[in-house]
Amino acid sequence: MVTEGAVMATSHTQISVSVSQETKRRLNQCAQLRGVRKSDLVESALRHHLQALHDLPADVIIPPRLVVSRKSGERILARIKKSSKPTAAMKALFGRGRSATAPNGED
Repeated sequence: MVTEGAVMATSHTQISVSVSQETKRRLNQCAQLRGVRKSDLVESALRHHLQALHDLPADVIIPPRLVVSRKSGERILARIKKSSKPTAAMKALFGRGRSATAPNGED
């Protein structure tokens, strides 16, 4: 019996991609820590990502990198630098459901 999402033994093909040095470092580290081949790790991650893109509505997918114009970037930076204290409504919203002893809401 084959379950949904199971990978059948199939022929493989090779692809070539360029990644940042940081991505390569993280891939090497993850593969080593998990004791798997890099190609298996990449295929698993790519399959997972492609399945999510297929299953989830486009408006809930957050890209890992956002590209903005210089003008937009400057406005974003100005808003980040303009530190304002949280309002009572924000404190109530973000404090809701959290334990006093556990900052992440877990006990």
